Amino acid sequence: MDELHYELAKDFDRAWLNFELDLPLHPQKDGKANPFYVDRFGNPFAELKDALLAPFYKPPKFFFSGHRGCGKSTELLHLLGDEEIQKKYWPINFSIRQDADIIDLDFRDVLLAIGGRLFREYRRAGGELPEHLLKELDSWKGKVEHEIETIEKGRLSSEVGADLDAFFISTGLRMKLEPARRVEIRQTFEKDITGLIAVINAISSAIYAKEKRYPLVLIDDMDKPELKKARAIFHDRREIMTQPNCVIVYTVSSALFYSKEFDAIRDQAIFLPNININKSISEESVDQEGISTLKEFIKLRMSPALIEPEASELAIQYSGGVFREMARIMRTSIGRARRRGASIIEKEDVEWSATEIRNEYRRILDKDDIKLLRRIYKMKRLEYVDRLRPLMQLLAVLEYREYRNGENWCDIHPVLRNLINV
Repeated sequence: MDELHYELAKDFDRAWLNFELDLPLHPQKDGKANPFYVDRFGNPFAELKDALLAPFYKPPKFFFSGHRGCGKSTELLHLLGDEEIQKKYWPINFSIRQDADIIDLDFRDVLLAIGGRLFREYRRAGGELPEHLLKELDSWKGKVEHEIETIEKGRLSSEVGADLDAFFISTGLRMKLEPARRVEIRQTFEKDITGLIAVINAISSAIYAKEKRYPLVLIDDMDKPELKKARAIFHDRREIMTQPNCVIVYTVSSALFYSKEFDAIRDQAIFLPNININKSISEESVDQEGISTLKEFIKLRMSPALIEPEASELAIQYSGGVFREMARIMRTSIGRARRRGASIIEKEDVEWSATEIRNEYRRILDKDDIKLLRRIYKMKRLEYVDRLRPLMQLLAVLEYREYRNGENWCDIHPVLRNLINV
């Protein structure tokens, strides 16, 4: 795989790469923000940072959510390199996709991933855990594998650590890739879930003792499982998921925020809304701060010489204030301009992109959906109805928050205005 480069595009080839939909914006090696990172106006993520920097008795757990493509992963990566966070915490960030099957995700999978990641990432960073802890973990490993036996006395602690590295990796892979083994391993952990949590706590305590910083675990992509799975993990097993003795930020499905089960996590919940394109529910004027944020998104990735100003403004309006939709529109527009043999993106390229997205919605929205979308477009109110949740998951409906008073409201995806004939 080629190394990622974050440089301003001066041609369509580079621009195509820069608007990759899932381009990870890792902090730079010196800890500074990624060159493509845009700090949105009134960024609600500052609320999470402030909560992390506040004092606590028991390591807190936070539940972080937002619409698909709104920038959750980017904000987590940005937090990872924050100087104040680095001073207080020993942070790690990983995607649950790498350690578990997100289609069949279980709370035991998540806990194993937390323990395994803490152990492996700390050792990979050059950290050394006490020998007595390594032997305790090795003994626990034997029990999990149903091989209860005395630890071989002649092994060096480095060999024990390597064995444990392999154990966490292989067990995680089996749970991810082998459904039959997944059931067996989960049954093993179910018999002694407190033992698994004790392992996480022992590793966390050892890291804190060495580093004098609290372990901070930022888990991405836990918003991907369906609502039923999210309920089982964060509602039914909430008490267990808050037991690890380290600070954790869980990403959570936005669908959970629109369900009655949200009450289980509301005290520590942070929601990242989309960028405001319009000022408020009642006003039709554009929100200049939001427009400036999205202009910066384009400016950092691509030379202004590659796009007409009117085309840029239209792309921003069609994005609905969703970063991923913004990248998608730009990429599709770049592709169309290339096929035309043009050297600059024009309005017709952006209109083509909007039509492509609208056609996708046309295939899946039914008459009742269209009726509800008309009502939302007119009223701009976020009301609970069963049909609203899937429309928000599809980004057919987008949530916003007022900068002035914090009130939330919603609107339809801008490309759908033609579809609902308003």
